[in-house]
Amino acid sequence: MLDRPNGGQRAVLVGLAIGPRRDHAALEELAALATSAGATIVGRVTGKRSAPDPALYAGKGKVDEILEMRGQSGADLVIFDHALSGVQQRNLEQALECRVVDRTSLILDIFAQRARSAEGKLQVELAQLAHLSTRLVGGWTHLERQKGGIGLRGPGETQLETDRRLIGKRVKLLKERLKRVAVSRGVQSRTRKRSRVRTVALVGYTNAGKSTLFNRLTRERVYAANQLFATLDTTLRRLHVPGAEPIVLSDTVGFIRDLPHDLVAAFRATLAEAGDADLIVHVVDSAAADRDAQVEAVEGVLDEIGVSEVPRLKALNKIDAAGLAPGVERDAHGTIASVRLSALTGAGCADFLAALAERFPAGAVHADAAATAPS
Repeated sequence: MLDRPNGGQRAVLVGLAIGPRRDHAALEELAALATSAGATIVGRVTGKRSAPDPALYAGKGKVDEILEMRGQSGADLVIFDHALSGVQQRNLEQALECRVVDRTSLILDIFAQRARSAEGKLQVELAQLAHLSTRLVGGWTHLERQKGGIGLRGPGETQLETDRRLIGKRVKLLKERLKRVAVSRGVQSRTRKRSRVRTVALVGYTNAGKSTLFNRLTRERVYAANQLFATLDTTLRRLHVPGAEPIVLSDTVGFIRDLPHDLVAAFRATLAEAGDADLIVHVVDSAAADRDAQVEAVEGVLDEIGVSEVPRLKALNKIDAAGLAPGVERDAHGTIASVRLSALTGAGCADFLAALAERFPAGAVHADAAATAPS
């Protein structure tokens, strides 16, 4: 099995158009992910295939091209913008004589670097173990007679069974801990509802400006940076909105295209803040070249976690970069459906607060409660 040293940050990126054509923004996003993880991009290889190669994902000729690029650039890491099987990853590492990382592993690595809360660290570890468990078979090929059977049982099979058992026990423990966290979140959510407090959840594509908007509105100093997945842990703060009911605003982890399913499952407890919200604010980077694709990716994850029925408000952020004017758009019922704003400059934020006041006017909850009270 190929040794994997801790060093090695000079990376060659590989993006192949498989089937439906991938747009240019996909490889640019991979570059942003790699940079966020601490890599220096020293080369890029692109190409097209009708279907992935079962053994190498890329064809033999393309692998030779990647090897040549790696040699010319002095790279010691190759990052694929695709999900690789364990067999494909090992074959590529042997052919390229360096570490190979796929898109899923790259995102998991970034999450591992950025998790700060105890819950976030538990969720990341759970996702990493789920990913690792699919890559154990064949991982001990340096040991003889690994496959088992009469007369063929050997230390390789024993090691694999031990690894599976240890991973299984750890996964069970992590799920139990996260279940307790989910119960605690449920208690907090019910307490807020009993207190007649409205919950507004900020969601959106990573780097759309959620944390910057959160800081602008709440006057907090939650970490915000021009990088992917700058924020992982959900943060909740009271938000004072003139003429509105009491509101709690939550800032959640950002979404991305092809978000690993293991991460979606592991972060279900965190994303439950969106499911328990009275309103989901979808923060959109209005200056992004692939804005529509980003919106589609976020909506897909929201559908996957079962919050598609929660009312929405769209916040078109970064209008200063997009050259747009602040303002609002209303739906067929006259309700504000979207707000154009800049979290960086503050333009349009007053319209955003007005939209919240329109959705949750002061006294509305109490009036509803009085109407349903027994006479």
